[in-house]
Amino acid sequence: MTTHDAPSPQRPDPWELPDVSDLVIGVLGGTGDQGRGLAYRLARAGQRVVIGSRAADRAAAVADEIGHGVEGADNAECARRGDVVIVAVPWEGHARTLSSLTAELAGKLVVDCVNPLGFDKRGAYALVPEEGSAAEQAQALLPDSRVTAAFHHLSAVLLKDPERERIETDVMVLGESREDCATVQAIAQLIPGMRGVFAGRLRNAHQVEALVANLISVNRRYRAHAGIRLTDI
Repeated sequence: MTTHDAPSPQRPDPWELPDVSDLVIGVLGGTGDQGRGLAYRLARAGQRVVIGSRAADRAAAVADEIGHGVEGADNAECARRGDVVIVAVPWEGHARTLSSLTAELAGKLVVDCVNPLGFDKRGAYALVPEEGSAAEQAQALLPDSRVTAAFHHLSAVLLKDPERERIETDVMVLGESREDCATVQAIAQLIPGMRGVFAGRLRNAHQVEALVANLISVNRRYRAHAGIRLTDI
């Protein structure tokens, strides 16, 4: 058989994702709206979830409110206990929080969902961190962690709504490792209606983070909770 006749290697199915059911998910900033909503949805799907806050008692109180077995701890303990740690802190505290947790997050898969935004009389607008994006700032501050970017475009209102069974949206996942991205995609797909979609390397996180400013404008104009749905996949 000539080289031209040799069968091409079969590409893996991009929708074949790993089993993540045994992973503990830590959520830094789990007492805020976005973090609380993600914790609620993942715990409701049967995942073990620990939320973090600067104050352990505050995290414990919010965990009790969320229910579904969610536990609360201070940020350092949350980072230690999580196999995968979602960063959902306000942009203003992003660098400070991560700088204080380099040891606890070493070797961990970190999922940054922080959107650097500014607000003025004309509405929301994207900020450009020195590193290029919040996710790239996280990678610079956490050289011993595996950083991905995901969960940027989710409505906290929908996440926290117990009457909403499904959230029909796609989660764009970016990172340097396909395996790590696949893990985050699988975590996203624990939530009914969501799809986790690989969307490129971490260097492309800025435009994904910045798109939230557009969604805020959409939501204000149409009184909606818009998300993102990618076509033809």
